[in-house]
Amino acid sequence: MKSRYWWFLAAVAFASGCGKQERIESVQLSQALKKNQANFATANSVEKDFVSNARAWSAGITANGAGHGVELDQNATVATELAKSAIAIGAQLGQVRQAVYDLSLKEEYPQNVRDSLITELAKRQRLLQDMRALLQQSVQDFVEYRHSKTYAGDTYPSGIGQLDALLQAYKPPEDAVESALAGLKTKYKLRDTEL
Repeated sequence: MKSRYWWFLAAVAFASGCGKQERIESVQLSQALKKNQANFATANSVEKDFVSNARAWSAGITANGAGHGVELDQNATVATELAKSAIAIGAQLGQVRQAVYDLSLKEEYPQNVRDSLITELAKRQRLLQDMRALLQQSVQDFVEYRHSKTYAGDTYPSGIGQLDALLQAYKPPEDAVESALAGLKTKYKLRDTEL
């Protein structure tokens, strides 16, 4: 009788331990997300402003051409500044991505949440890198136009056309960090005091 009792206690102890590691990892992931939530929100806001400004600027160029003289210099300056903004936003997203990536997670659900978030952030970083590359390429074209005696002012660098297409297809980012946090809180009934 005693041996059955001990087996029963061992089975209960084993069963209650299942899922404990998953919850611990989910708390760790939630803490990392919470810690980086403000940085991520700032990156989202800056990215939306960046796209809005770049969209208006590139649409003006594709509609009217790159201009002459001082206008070409101004467009080169704007393209340079926009490229710097794309780099800065990508770096902010990279900090969030690295913080989540650095966590040692072994359980399936926390890993899936982390992997989805990393994939989303990487996709956004690649898009920003593509935009930055087109902007930097366009800076060189604006400078060449400025020194060209044959440039008429009614055309624009091919990179601006490609950039404009990317910007027109752009969809504002969702708050992936908040979504991941909400999912973890719901699944594991996490309290704010645990974060």
